[in-house]
Amino acid sequence: MKGMIFTEFLEMVETQFSPEVVEEILELSELPSGGSYTSLGTYAHAEILSLVSNLSRVTKVDPEVLQTAFGEYLFKRLADSHPQFIKDIRSSFDLLERVEDYIHVEVRKLYPESSPPEIRCTSIDEYQMRLHYKSHRPFAALALGLIQGVGRYFDERLSIRVEPLSDAGTETMFHLTRS
Repeated sequence: MKGMIFTEFLEMVETQFSPEVVEEILELSELPSGGSYTSLGTYAHAEILSLVSNLSRVTKVDPEVLQTAFGEYLFKRLADSHPQFIKDIRSSFDLLERVEDYIHVEVRKLYPESSPPEIRCTSIDEYQMRLHYKSHRPFAALALGLIQGVGRYFDERLSIRVEPLSDAGTETMFHLTRS
């Protein structure tokens, strides 16, 4: 995983909890990288799972809730730092439909070694969509947060029903309705 995910996660923890909590979870996690991340570096996804697990341990907040909160936070940060990906897009559904065939293509150009999740959208009508998430990483809760962040960004109310397709969080169907 790109280091930017790690640096943003630690920034969120510092902002929403404290610098001391960041230090505590870094110490508890016993990370191969030592917890020293650069935004352009590449690190094992097991490290972020360890950080989330230890943040859960320290804060007593469910790990999936933390992943979802991070997804919302991350979308705002991505939108702010990469406005070219959302330029001229007018709705959450329009953006979600562009993730696989535009955004992930651009990500692979910038970072050829990256392996973003597969995102497939099926429009039911102008108010409903199914989003199929598939990854070798167990980040369905993070994906949920990103989707929620997209809805918030476009000031749209999204109702999201989550249908896990694997026990590991590697494949999920999201049923979205916007009002």
